[in-house]
Amino acid sequence: MKIDLHIHSKDCSDGKMTLSQIFYEACKNKIEMISITDHDSIDCQESAIELAENYGMRYVTGVELNISFSHTAFKQGKAVSLDALGYQFDIHNEALINKLKELRQYRQIRAKKILDNLNIEFEKESLPLFSSLDMKAIEETVDGAFGRPHIADYLIKKGLVGTKQEAFDKYLVKCNVSKLPVSLKEASELIRGAKGKLVLAHPNDPNGTSLASLTSSIDEQLKIIKEKMLPFIDGLECWHSRHDQRTISTYTAFAREEGLIITGGSDCHQQPVIMGRIAVPAYVADQF
Repeated sequence: MKIDLHIHSKDCSDGKMTLSQIFYEACKNKIEMISITDHDSIDCQESAIELAENYGMRYVTGVELNISFSHTAFKQGKAVSLDALGYQFDIHNEALINKLKELRQYRQIRAKKILDNLNIEFEKESLPLFSSLDMKAIEETVDGAFGRPHIADYLIKKGLVGTKQEAFDKYLVKCNVSKLPVSLKEASELIRGAKGKLVLAHPNDPNGTSLASLTSSIDEQLKIIKEKMLPFIDGLECWHSRHDQRTISTYTAFAREEGLIITGGSDCHQQPVIMGRIAVPAYVADQF
């Protein structure tokens, strides 16, 4: 049984494929259980449920939330960004809908501030500055939640960088503006309040928003989860495209010890198409 519980769409997030294209590709790849987990958006969930039904797939409602988290023993107690996945929630829950709307609106404000920071860098390099017309041009490429990848694409289009990675390395890390902070407690209350489950996403992703930004030691990561997170989470994403075998086995064992659900997915943004390529065991489906 093929399972992928972490996929982003173009319609509501920063993926490169529409929902229709995703489900067509998922069917080709013989995926039997799926979840679309767009950033700060559940607007596509109703359509995803319908498509899954049409293709004969099991569907779990999903969303990915960025959370602000700190621990006094790491980084002088400064907050870092982590990601959490909400699953199996009521897509009509009013509190969740309203909070996600607020988060998406702030993404627009954040994007404008990032462009202001970019202009500071451009001025140093004697490059033409971005204007409101550039902001409008970027917004026109956004189908879902506005994020830095959309700005990276525009930097490539303008010939300022050659790749997305270069866009982040040269500009977007330096020019970043924090997202609207959501605490782990708030994220937990939102998802559980909508009768869902909250799962810590890709906890040891070396290149992403993960506990690896606090410590590369898996033992220390597990200690952080035990000390600060267990009351607020229902599970851990153990299988991920950037998790090695040691991470998978250690996190899986820990989740079982703590009575947490275990999930997995590709985190596919369709660049390249990797959905269904992560070997998530069939028993994961039984937890839903």
